[in-house]
Amino acid sequence: MSELLDWSQHVASWRREVHDLYADVRANRDLAAGHAAWVARRTTLFEQHPASARQAGQELRHAPYDPAYRFLLPLEPAEAERWDYTTGTDGVVPFERAGRFDVPDVGQLDVWWLGSYGNGFFVPLRDATAGRTTYGAGRYLLDTVKGADLGHEGDLWVVDLNFAYSPSCAYDPAWACPLAPLGNRVDAEIPVGELGVVGSH
Repeated sequence: MSELLDWSQHVASWRREVHDLYADVRANRDLAAGHAAWVARRTTLFEQHPASARQAGQELRHAPYDPAYRFLLPLEPAEAERWDYTTGTDGVVPFERAGRFDVPDVGQLDVWWLGSYGNGFFVPLRDATAGRTTYGAGRYLLDTVKGADLGHEGDLWVVDLNFAYSPSCAYDPAWACPLAPLGNRVDAEIPVGELGVVGSH
């Protein structure tokens, strides 16, 4: 029981750190500096935090910041659809499609609502770099339940592909991660964000 309590406290600490990190990024008007701070603090969390999925010898890699991959976008309407993700520990986790982003020169990305806990938006992403320079099953762009959220400017969402990051299962296959369904897969190459991990499981 004490091990479970310790782990739950570690996970709560991780989530507080992530919320604080993204709050600081949103407050930083220097886009490249905000991204550099995100890279540095995410790397520290990955390497040192007890809730990290990091395995021995693994290191993060990130592409340099490119402002061409930052967009301000409306949340466009999309036909209702349910996506059930089955996990080994939590059973079926249901997602409801809440809309989509139409990202210039990239394609459309479905935006999913996770109402079973936390109530938040989730946007996974798989692009043409998957399996080559980024994690083969894709990355995450937004996960507002966990604080991974760059906010809004007026009525428009900040969609910055420089902040795409790999899910925990990229580092440790023991983790279960919802991966990009068809509506979140694009043919374009997105060379920014977190790249494939260095090191082996």
